[in-house]
Amino acid sequence: MKAIGHGGEEIVERVITDKNEALKKIKGLKQVPVRRQIATEAISIAYGFFSPLQGFMKKADVESTCKNMTLADGTVWSIPIVFDMSDKEIAEYGIKAGSTVLLTSDGNPLATFEVEDIFTYDKQEWSQAVYGTTDMKHPGVKRTYEYKDKFLGGKITLVNPPKLNPPFDQYWLTPLQHREKFKEKGWQRIVAHQTRNVPHTGHEWLMKHAWMATHAELSMEETEEGKAVTGTLVNCIIGEKRAGDYIDQAIILTQDALRKYGYFREDVHMTSFTLWDMRYAGPKEAIHHAIIRTNLGLTHHMFGRDHAGVGTYYHPYAAHRIFKQVPQGKLNITPIFVLEWLYCPHCGEVTCMGLCGHGKEQQKFSGTLIRSILMDGVKPTRLIFRPEIFDIVMDCAKKYGFGSPFVTPQYIEKGTPAFRIDPL
Repeated sequence: MKAIGHGGEEIVERVITDKNEALKKIKGLKQVPVRRQIATEAISIAYGFFSPLQGFMKKADVESTCKNMTLADGTVWSIPIVFDMSDKEIAEYGIKAGSTVLLTSDGNPLATFEVEDIFTYDKQEWSQAVYGTTDMKHPGVKRTYEYKDKFLGGKITLVNPPKLNPPFDQYWLTPLQHREKFKEKGWQRIVAHQTRNVPHTGHEWLMKHAWMATHAELSMEETEEGKAVTGTLVNCIIGEKRAGDYIDQAIILTQDALRKYGYFREDVHMTSFTLWDMRYAGPKEAIHHAIIRTNLGLTHHMFGRDHAGVGTYYHPYAAHRIFKQVPQGKLNITPIFVLEWLYCPHCGEVTCMGLCGHGKEQQKFSGTLIRSILMDGVKPTRLIFRPEIFDIVMDCAKKYGFGSPFVTPQYIEKGTPAFRIDPL
């Protein structure tokens, strides 16, 4: 059976796994080194995370994405995926439309790039369209303005698949592998929890809420252990980091610990990750996340407060509202909109703000408070953090974070990345 992804297109892996075939394909090609950003997105394109894209976007698609939130053919698309290069580099490598080059990463072959288009695009217009602002303090706008002179569009073929470093190797699945795993589990409905955080109990209840909403009208017999047809996929975002973010290892290991230590049953919860550099595009990024999870084979996607946002650029529930702009049938995934979960001392429990009537007594989960707890190394109450989660965070700080569970300049410079590209 064909794996149908976003836009109704079949997911096709543009990946060569045979070494001899790969060596034959790259023979004589001009080598072009690329930075980590580009390598990450080339890998995601090749495996179908960004299906129906088969390569970096051409001008017609970028322009339509910015103006219409669709590709040129009308497929819903919200964030340009581009390959940038300076005029000097283009001249140095002798690249023109019709060229095929070999992209290299860490000095080793990565992928072939069939250049079909070389173009410019107004970065201010791009920023306003995608991020709703041209403020350079916005990390996505800053990234856009830092792109080089020109953009190159064309197809990508991976010739040297990435090698995953521990502990990430336990959690890496391609879109087709995700679908096989869901089939093995017997899941008919799968809801995505998108995250770049270590889970506190508020996050845990967001996931439980989303699971119940996804299971909805299905029978209770289909929730019995060993017979579950509804599952939660925690799909962590692993990519470019900013100082103060949680370190990647802590994110993925603590999320999986919720299953490992029984806060979710083994048969209703699993953890994986997607390679993606956050753009912090708020509602536009919510659409992009829905596209990715459609390609993974999910049926539902949870969206909470401040999804993919940063600062005060977006309304707290802007990611909910944008789905009203998408024509029916253009996204093959059902959004699950959830409100904030918090602690109410009157109720004596973690509860949903849409249900609890003790508004003046409600205590939101403060990122500043949780950060100070972790930095002090004092185990908090179970109502904030599961004890096993806290222990894993502290262990990750020592093992991977140079003493801190948060990203530091030392972690950025010397930390172990999720993947590497070995010699072919």
